[in-house]
Amino acid sequence: MSEGTADGRVVVVTGAGNGIGREHARAFAAQGARVVVNDLGGARDGAGGSSGPAQAVVDEIVADGGTAVANTDDISTWEGAGRLIGQAVEHFGGLDVLVNNAGILRDRMIVTMTEHDWDSVLGVHLKGSFATLHHAAAYWRQRSKDGHVNDARVINTTSPSGLFGNPGQANYGSAKAGIASLTIIAAAELARYGVTVNAIAPTALTRLTEDITAMSEAAKDQDLSPASIAPLAVWLGSAASREVTGRVFGVVGGRITVLEGWVNGPTADSATRWTPEELTAVVPDLVAKAAPNADPLGHRCTAS
Repeated sequence: MSEGTADGRVVVVTGAGNGIGREHARAFAAQGARVVVNDLGGARDGAGGSSGPAQAVVDEIVADGGTAVANTDDISTWEGAGRLIGQAVEHFGGLDVLVNNAGILRDRMIVTMTEHDWDSVLGVHLKGSFATLHHAAAYWRQRSKDGHVNDARVINTTSPSGLFGNPGQANYGSAKAGIASLTIIAAAELARYGVTVNAIAPTALTRLTEDITAMSEAAKDQDLSPASIAPLAVWLGSAASREVTGRVFGVVGGRITVLEGWVNGPTADSATRWTPEELTAVVPDLVAKAAPNADPLGHRCTAS
């Protein structure tokens, strides 16, 4: 295999047995990376498990001349996340890139969502992203203490549902919003160790979204294949992205957007403590002056 953007780098991709994660793993391998393909092999709601999906992706990569090994650890557990990072270090001799992509869906309206629906989704998405990040960061910090120079990358996966909101996805959206915040905080904390941290909010037709009518319709007019997300992930995992950190990118087909987060808007000040009665004349005016929230596609809502 000829030299590529990720030549020689050791890359862990979670949730890489299907969809976006599979394309990430294949794209990194095609660019010369050695890849640990992690997937529990469960259903889209997290039920069950199988070594089949992860191994199938490894077999595809190897057949194409690349290098990869399978991992079926549950990254929503502290021990499983630790074993995954450990496997990369032990098998390939190090770790350069962590791509947090694993996820499940248990969509419900708030009034019908169960505790298990909430806990399981946040467990895989938010805790899983943190757990792998923790173990990877500990590895990179120790390397730094030992005098080695890191040129490492973390690429998290958030979602428009977490950034803009989508009814029926309180658990998923909350987890994805948390991942966006985690990305910004981790970027600030890990810079001293030579680690950048960014996130991608992808829009793609996968097994998690294939039954959403709007997605299927949109896919008729634009490229919503999971493969359209992978080029940015590979670039963010490369040496060329060294100066980019703490950012969240939206990707829809051929469009890449830098997503801009919360900022201070209209403000009212008082020399004394506000009373509730005073705020009746203040808060509505502030809200009227503020930019409207975005719609589920990230566009500013306009007054009807």
